[in-house]
Amino acid sequence: QVQLVESGGGLVQAGGSLTLSCAATGSINSLGAMAWYRQAPGKQREMVAAITSAGTKTYVDSVKGRFTISRDTPKNSLILQMNTLKPEDTGVYYCNTAQEMGFIPRYILNWGQGTQVTVSS
Repeated sequence: QVQLVESGGGLVQAGGSLTLSCAATGSINSLGAMAWYRQAPGKQREMVAAITSAGTKTYVDSVKGRFTISRDTPKNSLILQMNTLKPEDTGVYYCNTAQEMGFIPRYILNWGQGTQVTVSS
């Protein structure tokens, strides 16, 4: 099974930016729609951004206009560019196949360790 490894998190001040990467051990394009998820402290994990194989992007309202999801196909990676970060963006970020917001995944992969994003006010 394809394994996913997230990286790029850190501590940043409100208004700052971070770029997250999700490296896959196999072809990410074979997995169908991919997504980034966020689990804030004390809350359930939620999907915040998704991208289909055709490149169509979907975002949850709270990140629209600030986050950009993309694929780096040669590197088998999923990218999340996060700008104008807010304290409420704090959480552990994970990647996986898109499984919410109407998406029906071809596969559901094991969840990785995630990468911690902390936004200070």
